[in-house]
Amino acid sequence: MVGMVGGGQLARMTQETAVALGIQLRVLAEGPAVSAAQAVADAPVGDYKDPETVRRFAAECDVVTFDHEHVPTDLLHALEADGIAVRPGPDALVHAQDKAVMRARLDSFDAPSPAHQVVETPADVADFAKRVGGFPIILKTTRGGYDGKGVWFVDGPDDAAVATAFGSGVPILAEEKVDFVRELSAIVARSPHGQAVAYPIVESVQRDGICVEVTAPAPGLAPERAARAQQTALRIAGELGVVGILAVEMFEARDGRLLVNELAMRPHNTGHWSIDGAVTSQFENHLRAVLDLPLGSPAARAPYTVMVNVLGGDVEDMHRGLLHCLARDPELKVHFYGKSVKPGRKVGHVTAYGDDLDETRERARHAAAYLTGTIDE
Repeated sequence: MVGMVGGGQLARMTQETAVALGIQLRVLAEGPAVSAAQAVADAPVGDYKDPETVRRFAAECDVVTFDHEHVPTDLLHALEADGIAVRPGPDALVHAQDKAVMRARLDSFDAPSPAHQVVETPADVADFAKRVGGFPIILKTTRGGYDGKGVWFVDGPDDAAVATAFGSGVPILAEEKVDFVRELSAIVARSPHGQAVAYPIVESVQRDGICVEVTAPAPGLAPERAARAQQTALRIAGELGVVGILAVEMFEARDGRLLVNELAMRPHNTGHWSIDGAVTSQFENHLRAVLDLPLGSPAARAPYTVMVNVLGGDVEDMHRGLLHCLARDPELKVHFYGKSVKPGRKVGHVTAYGDDLDETRERARHAAAYLTGTIDE
């Protein structure tokens, strides 16, 4: 019995693998109709911040893992004290929960990162900017930010974003604004006994802080640079003691550096391509890892795989678009998350794979655009 805290689309997609492997998945859901609760038979509703709720849920599971990183660390330590296997454990997970803790730990073993500093006052912000060559810089909340939330681009010492950031009530991290060519993601899986595998490095495209498209492998990335990114992710997983999937989001800087931007210790949006495009999906390897089963091959099945997120727009009934999309492209894969449509909300994704990058991208982009009503032919 694997218990997953959180009932979002990651838990929903994990269920497909659990069924195939004969593993019972139990989900602690935020509500009775959330994404995973529609697909998992055993999905009690409860607050993941409430100690008794989480302990009662975990007591019936052989191992506990996560759909998100927001369960309080002290609660997870309490589960471990109860003898429950928590994977990834709280000592690893805190590095995905707190950006200041993450940066300090990465610095301890010289993982490549943007220049950074915890700032407490506007004067600290100005001093940091001077140290990194001037504005603009980035301010981030150390906890709680996601999909562009809790991140501010600051153009000068009097920028209103400085006051907004310090008004958030959360400690603030300042980082240099990296001049990057593109964003990359290195996904690895690691088991308790230390076996680890690395997926091909992918290129991700962000818009308004939301991942909109992923290409595997990252086009034009030199093999030695791809290997360096994989090695960085594997080293981070080992140093932090991660069990399960680790996603290391990186900047490919214009000056040639590969810099760690964010960490996620769970299946990740930039790994959704692997469901249809890899020998073993990130969801299967996450389950294999937390159960300490041998890990599966992360190799790609085709020269290129492109995943495009389907974001909510004006069309509420996206299933009407399936007739056109599936008839036009019989090899297309469509995944809906069982979510109501809201503007900008991730409600699904489409995946295309093939030998020609431009054609594969066009197929995936067309399908996502048609489903959202952006195009009608």
